[in-house]
Amino acid sequence: MTNSSLASRVAAGRAARKQVTRSSTGNWSAPPDRRDPMAILEKQAGTRLPGLVPIRYGRMAASEFAFLRGAPAIMAADLAHSPNTGLTVQLCGDAHLSNFGLYASPERRLVFDLNDFDETLPGPFEWDVKRLAASISVAARQNGFKDDFGADAAREAARAYRTMMARLAGMSELDVWYQSVDATMLLQLTKRKRGRQEVQASLTEAERHTNLQALRKLTGPGPDGTPRIRYQPPLLVPFAELGFDRDAEEETIRRVFTDYRSTLQEDRRALLERFRYVESALKVVGVGSVGTRCSMSLLLGETTSTPLFLQVKEAEESVLAPYLKASRYEHQGHRVVGGQRLMQATSDIFLGWASGPEGRYFYVRQLRDMKGSANVPDMDKATLRAYAELCGQTLARAHARSGDRVAIAAYLGGGDSFDLAMGRWGVAYADQTREDHKALINAIKTGAVRSVDA
Repeated sequence: MTNSSLASRVAAGRAARKQVTRSSTGNWSAPPDRRDPMAILEKQAGTRLPGLVPIRYGRMAASEFAFLRGAPAIMAADLAHSPNTGLTVQLCGDAHLSNFGLYASPERRLVFDLNDFDETLPGPFEWDVKRLAASISVAARQNGFKDDFGADAAREAARAYRTMMARLAGMSELDVWYQSVDATMLLQLTKRKRGRQEVQASLTEAERHTNLQALRKLTGPGPDGTPRIRYQPPLLVPFAELGFDRDAEEETIRRVFTDYRSTLQEDRRALLERFRYVESALKVVGVGSVGTRCSMSLLLGETTSTPLFLQVKEAEESVLAPYLKASRYEHQGHRVVGGQRLMQATSDIFLGWASGPEGRYFYVRQLRDMKGSANVPDMDKATLRAYAELCGQTLARAHARSGDRVAIAAYLGGGDSFDLAMGRWGVAYADQTREDHKALINAIKTGAVRSVDA
């Protein structure tokens, strides 16, 4: 790269400060015309399976942090009210603390990375950082810590993002692309013996989350001795439970798998063809995703009957779509997979997409493959602050794969203006989340919406 082209990228980053000052990114107050948060949630409910919507509301009502997790559409509408830097990256779109986690690389190495991309879309880098900062401050409150600590932890995440982006700006394209976070780095989150033991237990638990473990937990022997899915209402149920024709849905799943195979690399397609399809069931997942059409499919290897569990999940339009440029992908499942492959250092070998009936879109991935996530509600101050820092670093690495890392680093600079702003934003949006959560609780109490604990 010539010095002139590098200088122009630095200049572009610094010029963005005139459009949006770093300190102003921390400003938040609800505008007079702010959309009703319950109206946003109810609009989403209109595309969900009606029998599952009460579970979604029940999960969101459980805590302010759970509400934030389930409300990326509300925050997207709020972010769109503020001017943005125009420094575009591939956004996760929902980069809260619980959407980072552990999973196995194709080489069977446990890695730490972003792990949810339902809302992914290109957009201004700071939207993801703000989502992360807000989740940190909300989590801090939930764990009984004062707002000063919540602001401090959000600042640490922003500082980690800024310093990592500066480091990446000086690296080659290949070196940036090959960056990854080994899961053992989690052991460095705390110096306390008990804390390290808890982290090690999480790593060990993730390593145990294999297809064989899922076979024992999720299946039982069928009439012919072949493993069959063991239903666990209301979270894992037969299609008929929600009014679907079982045979018709099974045929749909088979058609989806035929389409899905064509999106895999040739070697992975050959691997998939060594498994035979057994059956599927509807499965409730996450918080915000509850109510979307999501099924778990069981396949067995032809030689040794090794199990393979695949999740077939509906992909709707990103919650960011009304406020940003249209996705390059018309297929929403392709949008999710494309964003995931671009942001993650390494991705599931069975990740792909497919079309379904009635113009619906789906993406497919392994249900369990050494997956694990941090237990945010159980974190003490030291662990939460260190975890926030690791998430900030990881987010910067993910953004650097698609955005102009030099321009973003130049915008952020070497001072702490942006860090302080994210600390203020986190607490301010935690206040907003508290009010929105109260609105949901009130809607449940008055009977405007129905909730179920599950």
